[in-house]
Amino acid sequence: MVDRGNRVGPDSNRVFDYDAELRHYHQRLRDAIDVAPDDNVLDIGCGAGQTTRDAARLAIRGSALGVDASSVMVARARRLGAAEGLHNVRFEQADAQVHPFPPAHFTLGISRFGTMFFADPVEALTNIGRSLLPGARLVQLVWQDSSRQEWVAAIHRALVGGDPPVPIAGDGPFSLADPATVNGILTTAGFTDVRITDVCEPVYYGADPDAAVDAVLVLRMASDLLAQLDADEAERALERLRLVMAAHSTTGGVWFDSRAWLITARR
Repeated sequence: MVDRGNRVGPDSNRVFDYDAELRHYHQRLRDAIDVAPDDNVLDIGCGAGQTTRDAARLAIRGSALGVDASSVMVARARRLGAAEGLHNVRFEQADAQVHPFPPAHFTLGISRFGTMFFADPVEALTNIGRSLLPGARLVQLVWQDSSRQEWVAAIHRALVGGDPPVPIAGDGPFSLADPATVNGILTTAGFTDVRITDVCEPVYYGADPDAAVDAVLVLRMASDLLAQLDADEAERALERLRLVMAAHSTTGGVWFDSRAWLITARR
């Protein structure tokens, strides 16, 4: 899951639709993971469970476990899994950095933007690695640097009127943006054959500008910026945001450019 933080406040029951946003990246990950019928799959930061459910449908003689730190997301994932009648899929609320996974159990580990928020990434990947069978693959998508993300600059400029600050190294959604850092973390955590591939896909924010504004306001990255403004400033900021969304609107919805790394490694 690609988490920019769901807003806490009057709309706290709303959750951002990451599955819609990441539809193109989802297909890129599906192509890369190549789930086999006998696989037992671990999905890290599963969000609403789209990647987990897809894996379960392919692992017809195996299983898929999705874990996420968000109780809201896990509850939603369980509802969707039950609605689809998938009997070989489970979801657990868990911190993958410390969760006691069964050792040497999973044949494949996957993550769609769900590994960037660990307090100690080496500890987390070491723990995840212990749950994988020797030779098992770990396949993940992570964001490249924020300067490569059109959506970051566009939203920040609309709401604040200036460029976003340079992120603190190793912090937040771009903590794994440096390939050398990623290689070092995975190697230290016991992985080999690390491969990092550039992936460029657009991200989706809504069917039209109004829907896109509503979607963005669910994110803490936007609501926190608005909270710093007085009522008049906030009104002007929202109008600027709508104009930005209109400028990126197509017949197929509102889209922004983005870049990610597709990272594969073996236990």
